[in-house]
Amino acid sequence: MFWKTEEPHGLPHNPFKSCIVPRPIGWISSLSPEGTINLAPYSFFNGACSEPPMVMFGCNGKQPHGPKDTITNIEETCEFVCNLSTYSLREPMNQTSAAVGPDVNEFNYANLDTEPSKLVKVPRVKASPIHLECKYFKTLELPSNQPDARNAIIVGHVVGINIRDDALINGIVNIKKLQPLARLGYMDYTQVKNIFTLQRQNI
Repeated sequence: MFWKTEEPHGLPHNPFKSCIVPRPIGWISSLSPEGTINLAPYSFFNGACSEPPMVMFGCNGKQPHGPKDTITNIEETCEFVCNLSTYSLREPMNQTSAAVGPDVNEFNYANLDTEPSKLVKVPRVKASPIHLECKYFKTLELPSNQPDARNAIIVGHVVGINIRDDALINGIVNIKKLQPLARLGYMDYTQVKNIFTLQRQNI
């Protein structure tokens, strides 16, 4: 089939997100100026570059109460943390996707313990094996098909990385042990279980 995206696709569900898979999940913790902690998963998330280390995530749509708390908090306080979401944390990760009000602490809502970060004020998910502490860099505004909804890409500079000791084997992050989660299309997810190596070609 060919689908011109401005026209109806004729399928039971929009296939767009199933064409970009798997997508790592940025489990983003942030802090409001008043000190309320927010935690939410974002599947349009990835590293942007490594020198310096930068991450980005798409924050689109809106909550019933208005703009999403994550983007509001980050733009006002200029800090956030990317917590690695793993298979063992799939249920609390999913709980933090609920559209709760800005006064709700999602750590409490999902029964998660916090842990202080080293370089930013935003707390991290204690049970997560890896945390990327970030300083806000910029927002890239995108067009939106939803009235009064914001589409934006948040870019952050990773200033500190926490890796739990048992996540390292001989100095290498043991991805197979951690089993990170990734988002597919629809309501489907996957976990990293099978790994193979390809050496980069030198010409």
